[in-house]
Amino acid sequence: MARHLVHRATAVFAASLMLAGCVSTQAGRIGFDDGRDACRPQLLALDSTGDFYGEQILQGAAVGALTGALVGGLATGRWQGALIGAAVGGAGGAAVGYYAALQRQAGDQQALVLQLSGDLGRENAQLDRTLVAFNGLMDCRLNAADQIRLTVRNGRLDRSTAQAQLTEIRARFINDVALAQSINGRIAARGAEFDTAIDASVPGGKAAIQTASLRRPPVRVAPRRPVDIKFSPSPTSASIGTVAAGSVVAVRPGPPGFTEVQTASGVRGYAPADAFPTQRGTVAPEARDGDVRSLAATNISRRENFAASVNNAERLAQAGGFELTS
Repeated sequence: MARHLVHRATAVFAASLMLAGCVSTQAGRIGFDDGRDACRPQLLALDSTGDFYGEQILQGAAVGALTGALVGGLATGRWQGALIGAAVGGAGGAAVGYYAALQRQAGDQQALVLQLSGDLGRENAQLDRTLVAFNGLMDCRLNAADQIRLTVRNGRLDRSTAQAQLTEIRARFINDVALAQSINGRIAARGAEFDTAIDASVPGGKAAIQTASLRRPPVRVAPRRPVDIKFSPSPTSASIGTVAAGSVVAVRPGPPGFTEVQTASGVRGYAPADAFPTQRGTVAPEARDGDVRSLAATNISRRENFAASVNNAERLAQAGGFELTS
């Protein structure tokens, strides 16, 4: 039995080391440039933002594994104990490694909160960059598909060639979403580390912050005029649906100038705020430098927004958004 535990611990520890040392190549993540992808710059921009998240996650796991190894070795005086401790520590290190590092580096609670605030601020800025890069890539794909449909309608491209091109765009779109899901997984893992630190450092922890910053529930209204639903809150974003005047949809306040819209069929996106009757409620305020509670609230919100945008793109890929009749 003991030998089985040692072997299992050894395997887990070895896997952890392999994970920490395994850095996938860019070609492995997004493929080689075949010269035919008009959205390659946007794809590179999204991929480049993902490196930020991966490195820190691995560092947290390594801290947990090494701490566990030390504890296990000291407790038993044997290398088997160190391996078992490393396996246990590595399993929990991803969640507690960051907060443990904060405690080691900070001389007091004030210094700890100050460091946490700075880290949250940097994380929030990177989450903004990642969402902008993802939305830009998705818009590029969707706008390219719209351009192909327009070319067919103008009689400048036959339908079979057009559908083949749309099928290729859809395949690239699906790969893009898979990359974004991978990045989202790393964001979630880092989020767990931040949540641990928030729970330990902020009165009431994450639950209290979420309760205080809950968005208003959606309300059902009809637009004053026909309005396009955009994938992202930008005037140049790709249209993913249309709402007729008088058709009731669920809306929430969105970024400045936009309303978040969801139709009865599940289409989710953004539309100009002035197309709808004035709604009570405001966008969540931006985090103030050094205010750990507001920084934590916006961090949670940014994580949720990115995950929702990725899931929305996945739904579009499955809903026939790359057919000639779309």
